[in-house]
Amino acid sequence: MITYLALLAGLIILVFAGDLLVRGAVGVAERLGIPALIIGLTIVAFGTSAPELVISMKAAASGAPGLAIGNVVGSNIANILLVLGAPSLIFATACSGPGTRRNALFMVTITLGFVALASDGMLSRLDAVVMLSLLGVFLYDNYRSARRHRKQAQDALQDEFGDIGTKPAWMLSGFLLVGLIGLPIGASFTIFGATEIARNWGVSETSIGLTVVAIGTSLPELVAAVMAAFHRQSAVAIGNVIGSNIFNLLAIMGTTAAVFPLPVPGDVFVPDMWIMVLTSMCLLPFIFLSKSITRPVGVIMVLLYVAYVISALHPHGFL
Repeated sequence: MITYLALLAGLIILVFAGDLLVRGAVGVAERLGIPALIIGLTIVAFGTSAPELVISMKAAASGAPGLAIGNVVGSNIANILLVLGAPSLIFATACSGPGTRRNALFMVTITLGFVALASDGMLSRLDAVVMLSLLGVFLYDNYRSARRHRKQAQDALQDEFGDIGTKPAWMLSGFLLVGLIGLPIGASFTIFGATEIARNWGVSETSIGLTVVAIGTSLPELVAAVMAAFHRQSAVAIGNVIGSNIFNLLAIMGTTAAVFPLPVPGDVFVPDMWIMVLTSMCLLPFIFLSKSITRPVGVIMVLLYVAYVISALHPHGFL
């Protein structure tokens, strides 16, 4: 029971600490006069990936590379099948918007590239340099795109964070402090709970990372997507998912591998990385052709994700 409570407590702390960290950082940046455009592309983008980053870093440092890589691969699968599928059960999820096609193609390309880098069984520091360089390209391209759509970028930030910059300095500092302290604490609880549960269930740490931990760290995106669907603003979900998947592979895996070169467990390379590639590619027809994910498709996506989780947790592997 303690291990389950530790995992649950860790995931809850990660979600809330990550949110407070982002809000505190955005508020401080606004008070310092940093443009909203830069805030959105840097602080918000990196901050919302903070739980995954801390989990992967702590797992790598603890000698659990399967958990570190499984967390990211599983999160990318969950983002597409669950985070996009669940809101579609409420209203059709729009798959259009500025830069959606370009970023979707980039997501598929870097997903294939990530699999290629991992194919030798190791994510080295040289691989990390490649990933972080591609992250720089992605950020620069989106900076140029955001400048062309400056008004939409500022409105989106205002809708998300409101008047956070007007909060007292002590409150913003408190947000930052709690976020910075809470993230590593939440990660420690999560990794302890996940590894112990893996031993108790007789499954690998990789399988727990691919499922339980991945779902937990994808909860903020899932909640945001469902709430957006209720407010008939589901178009924002597709951009968040694509951006999150790109950041997971380039920023989180790149940063982690730069500090702790990661051996790639065979049970995550086959079949899970290829499932990540397949789900990423399956998103393209909805973006280029149908322009939306309808309710029947959403049902199929959620059912496929449930089947994937059950299969990933099976003691004898995916099959």
